[in-house]
Amino acid sequence: MTNSAQQAKTTDGVPLGASFWKLWTSSGLSNLADGVFKIALPLMAIQLTQSPTLIAGLSVAATLPWLLFALTAGALADRLDRRKLMLWANFSRAVLPALLIAVILLDLGSIWALYVIALMVGVAETLYDTSAQSILPQVVHKHQLSRANGRLYAVELTANQFIGPPLGGLLVGIGVVAGFAVPAALWLAAVGGLLLLLGSFRIERDEKTTLRSDIGEGLKFLWNQKILRTLAVMTGVVNFTSSAAFAVLVLFAVGPGSEMGLSEVGFSVLLTTSAVGAFAGSFIAESVEAKLGRSKSLALAVLGCALFVGAPALTSNAYVLGLVLFVGGMLIVLWNVITVSLRQRIAPNRLLGRVNSAYRLLAWGTMPLGAAAGGVLAQWFGLHIMFGVMGLLTLALLVMMPLLKDKAITAAETDHG
Repeated sequence: MTNSAQQAKTTDGVPLGASFWKLWTSSGLSNLADGVFKIALPLMAIQLTQSPTLIAGLSVAATLPWLLFALTAGALADRLDRRKLMLWANFSRAVLPALLIAVILLDLGSIWALYVIALMVGVAETLYDTSAQSILPQVVHKHQLSRANGRLYAVELTANQFIGPPLGGLLVGIGVVAGFAVPAALWLAAVGGLLLLLGSFRIERDEKTTLRSDIGEGLKFLWNQKILRTLAVMTGVVNFTSSAAFAVLVLFAVGPGSEMGLSEVGFSVLLTTSAVGAFAGSFIAESVEAKLGRSKSLALAVLGCALFVGAPALTSNAYVLGLVLFVGGMLIVLWNVITVSLRQRIAPNRLLGRVNSAYRLLAWGTMPLGAAAGGVLAQWFGLHIMFGVMGLLTLALLVMMPLLKDKAITAAETDHG
């Protein structure tokens, strides 16, 4: 048994600790707010326009900060107290829906107002998410990361996708003001949860450096790590294709003239099936990883992602798509638990914020590009062709799996763990 395996075994039954559960609670509230808000936005948008390009533009605005601001967010997460950054990010996200409510009440609502709010919420999200992934190794032991990430994904996905979407659909059905007031209140509650997490979460620095040199150091580390670099590119492709598909899925699913003919609440329930799968996957990811090995687990996840985005090209049956989304959600969370835990183990804590942000620049910076591509392809060629193209593009990622053999993954972990 390797030293790493021995340490993992000795910490296997150790409780994750009170600090972790405070972080877990705050994360659940924050993601519930996010889930409500992200379903309220497109449901309000389709009341303003039926253009696939303009609807997809909302996803572009929401995810563009990952392309433009991710590297800066990572440098800040390594310079400042990570908990305080999360506090300010959630406070900002609480204020922005309140501003949108004011716009609605003044009868100034437009698709362009939604774009501005979505963009600003996205900036806060980059700060929060980068800091949240970087703070975890300061809260739990390194060999508890797979379990801790699994528990975090359970509450995050349950709140963000299981409870949030149907709640958002219900609230928008009552009134759009309710759809934005509730997430504002939940983000404020998440701020209160983070205030209970005591202590300093700032990384001590021995010398003064520029923001530019900090960013360069994180990029260099990621570039020199073949495993992390490969995973970042693959995740970027998956996020590109899934963003393309889900940016216009509302047009495929909602309304009497759509392929599926669902109501707003029905659409929310459909999306919830992926969250149910992800919730189940978060509890079995650690054991699947141990039994199959990381390489086979990642390959299985790629197959699930291809089915996840490509299935609407083949069927509009709500029950079939619900099953596909369930399985896809389960396998996507398997991918996330493995890749996030691996990144947290390989990158030094002083660099983790920058490595996370550099990784996400590649992995998440593709989301606005994918959303834009999905809107354009759907506008020009129709929804079915767009879904089919994105499914095949995801499936093509299997050609990269020889770079992710278990032996190579373990070597990277051992060298830098």
